[in-house]
Amino acid sequence: MTNIILCGGSGTRLWPISRTLMPKQFVKLFDSKSLFQLTVERNSKVCDSQFIVSNSEQYFLALDQLEELHKDNNRYLLEPVGRNTAPAIALACMALDKDEIVLVTPSDHLIKDEEEYAKVLKKAQALAGENNLVTFGITPSFAETGFGYIESGEENSVRAFHEKPDKQTAQSYLDASNYYWNSGMFCFKAGVFLDELQKYSPEIYEASLKALNSAKDETTLTRIKHEDMIAIPEDSIDYAVMEKSSKVKVVPSNIEWSDVGSFDSLYEELPQDENGNTINENHISIDSKNNLIYGKQRKIATVDIEDLIIVDTGDALLISKKGSSQKVKEIVKEVRKTTELHNIHLTGHRPWGTYTILESTPGYKIKRIVVKPGKRLSLQKHFHRNEHWIVVSGTATVTVGDETKLIRPNESTYIKMGELHRLSNEGKIPVVLIEAQVGEYTGEDDIVRIDDDYQRETP
Repeated sequence: MTNIILCGGSGTRLWPISRTLMPKQFVKLFDSKSLFQLTVERNSKVCDSQFIVSNSEQYFLALDQLEELHKDNNRYLLEPVGRNTAPAIALACMALDKDEIVLVTPSDHLIKDEEEYAKVLKKAQALAGENNLVTFGITPSFAETGFGYIESGEENSVRAFHEKPDKQTAQSYLDASNYYWNSGMFCFKAGVFLDELQKYSPEIYEASLKALNSAKDETTLTRIKHEDMIAIPEDSIDYAVMEKSSKVKVVPSNIEWSDVGSFDSLYEELPQDENGNTINENHISIDSKNNLIYGKQRKIATVDIEDLIIVDTGDALLISKKGSSQKVKEIVKEVRKTTELHNIHLTGHRPWGTYTILESTPGYKIKRIVVKPGKRLSLQKHFHRNEHWIVVSGTATVTVGDETKLIRPNESTYIKMGELHRLSNEGKIPVVLIEAQVGEYTGEDDIVRIDDDYQRETP
């Protein structure tokens, strides 16, 4: 069985922890592990391999986090633009043997009862082996209005899928015993799903097949071309197949599941002290109770407050009443209008390493850059800024124009505006340097890549 892991989504309801270039599934929220890593660990106990569907930025995050887990039996499919779950799953299934049973899971769900989960998977795998399309229905614990519901019939049959209900309808679903939260997890043979997709959504099937056939195929990596991905109609697996097919079965799943879709749900999953505050070594509390406190950089002191969400990421501070955190998406819409804070943290992750913005003001920006051993930045130039590089540790191989030289600790180099340059780490330890950018514009999109090891496009 292959685990198809869907890594799409930016988790805007968990801003400012979750950003476009570091979405919630890759943030290490639980015992120094991310939801993505927990997904891989959980499913690798029953699956032979992982097939990860993501965009190019998330691909490198996934590579790094799988390396930490020492998981190397992986395949990747890169989407240049998201077209929802039906095309993503179709492309992955088309790359597999038609008789391969796949377990399709999001990368950002939390499941705490793994013993029960193993039993549920075994039942789903058996139903999938009988050529059914299996979905997992989460046993509801309260009248949730933020999820879709599955209405079950006899012998694991599905009577209907229901959209997100109002509060009264959700309560009626809870009172009944045959309604389940739609988890977004599935199990089926790759070929059975594709046959049903071709039957009920032939446009998606044909466009996905064309995209895969013209994709750039490497050993374990498939890159879909932008023009081919755009040509695929956008739709969810529920609308495209599951709500139309007669082969759908549902497996009731009481597995302590959470989609960690808001700060209120995150609060319920994090360890808390005797006063109901989430445990945080940077938090100083005076008579404060039942608060979610998140922050790793600065001390957070609270006095006589209750039922608040306080999230500090260094470049952004969120304060909300508990119960109102669904409105964070509205905050993100406002943030997008004026800043890049929706997009990236102070520390940005790149395939070659990381950079951290130490200071940014009109006219200049200062960064701390870490380049991993054996990695190098793209050959590039800038139109609006000059750069000064000062090496702190390690030895950097620096190319500026036609000249290549070694820069050692406490040595520096200067790159004029418009000059081609590249930095490589040919050593055995990380290269750490301070970069000072000076110019009228220091945005991350002022970069022209001439050559790039990671096939990234110019922003």
